[in-house]
Amino acid sequence: MENLKKKTFFTIFIIISLFAMFFATFFHIQTYHREYIGILNNLTKMRNLTNQRPEPFDKEMKPINDDLHNRKVMDYEVYTFILNDNNDIVDKISHSDNTISEEITTKAKNIIDNNNKSKVKIGFLYWNKYAYNYEEGKSLTIVNISNTRNMLLTNLLISLLLVGIGELVIYIISKKITEWITKPVLESFHREKEFVANASHELKTPLAVMMANIDCLDVNKKNEKWINNLKSESDRMSNLITRLLDLSKTEYLKKENFSKNDISMIIEKRALIFESLAYEKNITIETNIAEKVNLFCHKESIDELASILIDNAISHGKENSKIQVNLTSNKSEIKLEVTNKGDPIPPDECEKIFERFYRNDKSHNRKSGRYGLGLAIAKNIVKAHNGNIRAYSKDGTTTFEVDFKTNEH
Repeated sequence: MENLKKKTFFTIFIIISLFAMFFATFFHIQTYHREYIGILNNLTKMRNLTNQRPEPFDKEMKPINDDLHNRKVMDYEVYTFILNDNNDIVDKISHSDNTISEEITTKAKNIIDNNNKSKVKIGFLYWNKYAYNYEEGKSLTIVNISNTRNMLLTNLLISLLLVGIGELVIYIISKKITEWITKPVLESFHREKEFVANASHELKTPLAVMMANIDCLDVNKKNEKWINNLKSESDRMSNLITRLLDLSKTEYLKKENFSKNDISMIIEKRALIFESLAYEKNITIETNIAEKVNLFCHKESIDELASILIDNAISHGKENSKIQVNLTSNKSEIKLEVTNKGDPIPPDECEKIFERFYRNDKSHNRKSGRYGLGLAIAKNIVKAHNGNIRAYSKDGTTTFEVDFKTNEH
């Protein structure tokens, strides 16, 4: 259920975020394009005006072009430098209220000196300060794009700030939508769990009566087979109901029932108890358990967790092999590992094995009286303690690893 909520949340969050990023990017592209075209148009217009030939000259041999001198540009600082055939500046024209500064004149000379052929250069508007249109022996038009650059950078910073605020809003909206979408599923899930728990409780008493009555039946050669079948199936049913009740209990563990416990002793004791069962398969259990590892936990549940993992290792372990039970601790983490030699768990099933009633080998589990609930119970126990559990196989060895935080209380 948690995975469903996470996937739903991230799907909604990413979709809304992508839409927001798309519109923000589209806005900046449009603004950038508009400014770029505006600068290019001004450069082109000034070039066209200066290319009007022939032109009369005054006494100082400066070309007289009333249209060019009278042309004003409101949005940009535009300057035109008229050149003679030797590429010398013979006239300077400002197309705005600004006077031609020494900086602009120096910039013009540098452009003329460093360019062997005519070209237009606008560059990256977020970085460059000037754009120009240079025609050798005719003219040089310079546009001061500092204001454009500052405007674009300001818009970008504002957009980044708005995106940050927007992501927070999107996060809140995504959480609300996720809750709204998953609420029916969550309610159905809780009803299912309540039904399983209630049905298990209701079945427990009549099943106990049936088993008691079966034990009272007289066994003879005619009915022995049938009575044994009844006993076998009743035991299986009783075991299933017990596991369902255990599963229900672990789903509702309460923190008020937790206390500080030495889990080293709990796990060591449980490993010793299972040695006789392991001996039947010629399996040895080796332990490497750190002493006095304390955890704020539900004692009975941790005992159940150790039982499930060790029993699972024995059931799936190869004969004449070894099971390793490790418990380590540091300042921030407690780690429990149970390792056995046996058939590997396929990578695509490493998560599925913790689902209720999931059995990767159904025939084997049915013969051994297993229902695919043990690891689901183990996951519930670990989750109730804010821990993590995972399984993986490598080089013929399967490991179940459980991590608890040491600072939970």
